[in-house]
Amino acid sequence: MTTASCAARPAPTAIDSIITVAELRAGGMSERAILTRCRPGGPWRRLMPGIVLLAPGEPTRKQILRAATTYLGQDGVVTGIDALAAHGLELPLPRTVHVLVPSYRRILPPNFILLERTARPPDPVLVNGLHFAPPARAALDAARTEHDPDQLRDLLSLPIYYGLCAIEDLQTELDAGNQRGSAAVRAELRRISRNRDTFVHGLARQLTRRSPLPPPRWDVTVCDLRGRPIGAVDAWWDEVGMGWQFTQQKGTNPERHLGHLALTAAGVVLLRTPSERLRGDGDAIVKELASAFRTAATRARPLVQCETPVVAA
Repeated sequence: MTTASCAARPAPTAIDSIITVAELRAGGMSERAILTRCRPGGPWRRLMPGIVLLAPGEPTRKQILRAATTYLGQDGVVTGIDALAAHGLELPLPRTVHVLVPSYRRILPPNFILLERTARPPDPVLVNGLHFAPPARAALDAARTEHDPDQLRDLLSLPIYYGLCAIEDLQTELDAGNQRGSAAVRAELRRISRNRDTFVHGLARQLTRRSPLPPPRWDVTVCDLRGRPIGAVDAWWDEVGMGWQFTQQKGTNPERHLGHLALTAAGVVLLRTPSERLRGDGDAIVKELASAFRTAATRARPLVQCETPVVAA
């Protein structure tokens, strides 16, 4: 095969423009042709040994993740903040990608990979063809190395708030895993366990994901068409004018949901659920949500509006 014919052959199919040198050579390219394209100013870029980006310039985060997992193979699992982002959380991404490999692996990673060897590889969750750690493991892996108190609080509370895991999942993972850096994490989990709103919202978000309803908006103040507040709801389906409130025992936050009668009078279909039911009565609550939504959908939408940013479930 001549150099000209080799150069004319199209490169094998790449995912996210990431491909291995072995795949390129299997497609008929010579080592020299690959090196030529990966030189400074060339159309390609070698990101790490054996891994090529079929584009010039800096790789995107997705391409970095693809390159890291391609380099490490099937037993490499992305954890930490990148894994939480894959599960739907929005957090500032660190400079490095945190990846777990079994303890027997001996690899010298590039400087943009934080490689952690573990005797407890998690069962990965597949997202867009990449292996990610489950939310509780990802949060704990990131939290153990976090020194900023505010960032630590976000890493542990947001997965609960958004229903990705329960505080018990975090506690279990912390007890079973590496105890390095666990003191601050344990203290923060104790603080979170005393914050009832975080706990309750996390359970509620899990239930909405199990339901056939579209994602609601969260922590909404419902107003009339002049913008005057009528009442507050924990979850809101604006398309049908339906609200969901989590009620608490008497004497706890009595002002939390003042106005539920006014909401009902305004035509809002309002489901009120004691927060104590959220953990043990999930199937019944999902049915109640579906029934309330059907009722709301068959009625004229009330003349109300909401005044909080949209936060999808």
